[in-house]
Amino acid sequence: MNLAPIDLLVIGFYLLATLFIGFWVSRRASRNIQSYFLGGNKLPWYYLGLSNASGQFDISGTMWMVYLLFIYGLKSVYIPWLWPAFNQIFLMVFLSLWLRRSGVMTGAAWIRFRFGEGRGAELSHLIIVAFALLVVLGYLAYGFVGIGKFAAAFMPWQLAADPHTNEICYGLILTVITAVYVVKGGMFSVVLTEVMQFVVMTIACIAIGLIAMVQVSPEMLEAAVPAGWYSMGVGHTLDLDWSGILESANQRIIDDGWSFFSVFFVLVLLKGILQSMAGPAPNYDMQRILSARTPVEAAKMSWLVNLVLLFPRYMMITGLTILALVFFTDDLRAMGGDVDFEQILPFALANYVPQGLLGLVIAGLLATFMSTFAATTNSAPAYVVNDVYKRYFNPNGSEKTYMRMSYMVSILFVVLGTGIGLFAPSLNDIILWIVSALYGGYTAANILKWYWWRMNGFGYFYGMLAGLVAAVPLMFTDLSPLYAFPWLFALCVAASVAGSLLTRPDDMETLKAFYFKTRPWGFWKPVHRALQEEHPGLEANRDCARDLTNCAVGILWHTALTAAPIFLVIRHWPEFSIAMVVIVAASLFLWRNWYRHLRNDPDAAENEEGGVANVGSGDQRNAIAN
Repeated sequence: MNLAPIDLLVIGFYLLATLFIGFWVSRRASRNIQSYFLGGNKLPWYYLGLSNASGQFDISGTMWMVYLLFIYGLKSVYIPWLWPAFNQIFLMVFLSLWLRRSGVMTGAAWIRFRFGEGRGAELSHLIIVAFALLVVLGYLAYGFVGIGKFAAAFMPWQLAADPHTNEICYGLILTVITAVYVVKGGMFSVVLTEVMQFVVMTIACIAIGLIAMVQVSPEMLEAAVPAGWYSMGVGHTLDLDWSGILESANQRIIDDGWSFFSVFFVLVLLKGILQSMAGPAPNYDMQRILSARTPVEAAKMSWLVNLVLLFPRYMMITGLTILALVFFTDDLRAMGGDVDFEQILPFALANYVPQGLLGLVIAGLLATFMSTFAATTNSAPAYVVNDVYKRYFNPNGSEKTYMRMSYMVSILFVVLGTGIGLFAPSLNDIILWIVSALYGGYTAANILKWYWWRMNGFGYFYGMLAGLVAAVPLMFTDLSPLYAFPWLFALCVAASVAGSLLTRPDDMETLKAFYFKTRPWGFWKPVHRALQEEHPGLEANRDCARDLTNCAVGILWHTALTAAPIFLVIRHWPEFSIAMVVIVAASLFLWRNWYRHLRNDPDAAENEEGGVANVGSGDQRNAIAN
């Protein structure tokens, strides 16, 4: 693609702006590791929410969803539940509150907060660090490969004669640029650059959606899709037949294994709910929550991610999809069985985006790679420095020493991730394994840690270990991680329960400290009874029914937020109106039943603005604050 000078100018300005922000905030970020990893817990919730939305706006994931909408039509709104897409609902309703009340810096530090300092806690701490760093390396390698392939497809300069070498060159350049502002500025630079990136991406998404609305009429789209493409109904079978339009699409449906759609729907909903109840994996999503100023602001941040991410992103997804359905299907049909749906993006950009705006769109798409890469890079030193180096090797080091180590670890992981990317140019299967099988093995132990007092460090370790060991063979088989999930989950539950019951309970003082500060609902009666001896009248968390009701309404709200921009771009106004009514009604319900009940201190009285009243004992308030 030959970019006009104005497009190159826009892209160049964007890259320079990211570097400027990194150096501009570096002095503030390098005061101490609290500032570097968590922004000193001074970043407003709306900045963190926009940053988190930007970090989740991965272009490869976007192109995957373009493929889903192309093949499966409106039923594709359910398929991202595989990740699960609606986990932010559970975070905003209650898990962000519980997590931020801990006051720790990383997911591994949270494990010590939950299980204490015994042998079981040490094993749990080490296995969660290993899990987190494995995920970091996978995403860094994936990001490097994605950046290189994307940039090589659109940049006008050939840096090497060989196409693969050209991709590597672009990947190295953009990796270095991204690494510089992350290593230099820490969480401050990650958040501020991602806020800027989110603005750019939002403009790009809306532009592509509007262009598609102008270029594709409802009649043109109707002629390009099979019967049932517009339906969101869940029947026993998928009931989509691409015969006579795009034969290879029928084969893709068979290969995906989702033809019995009711079975798929039940499994993906069950898996999504369980994984959401387990809380966030120890990655950049958890770091955003721990970076919030207060528990209430952490919850608001998770709410904002849902609100601002879905609508613009699905305008882009729908715009790219309908442009391809109407104007690119002949080219896809000519590819035969080797259809490359990733060609939809360059086709739409090359043919339907005007000069000037094209540079902005490409800058926005570059930002989606860079934001994910940046957030992942920032999470690695948090675990290595805070949870390994400081804990086991140099507990009394100076802040300057910890900062130097953080810089070195960030650079090391960028180099390692880049190295993996160099030798493994196709990482799609590995990444799908990480987010499906590996995260599937993560689920059971991390559910029990929240809701069952008897879950101890040994139980957590054996549950996580069982999940990791069982997930490895799934990388080398054709068995879908989704259909293996019930068995994987059952295995991990058994390992966690057996490991807990066959060993001594965790120290009661540790359990009381965790429960008093976090106040989860679930099976905590012995701990609550012990605390009542010290704090007569201490109330248990009785919000379980309300929280789960809000989660159910939140999933409906999330689904409507996904469907509404699709109906908007394809100009199905009755369905769009229904989706908007659902969004408004669910929002009002959540305002009354969720937002108005938010509170930082679990012992504080609720007020009408979702804030915190200064009630409860001084000791209780100090425990939460500290």
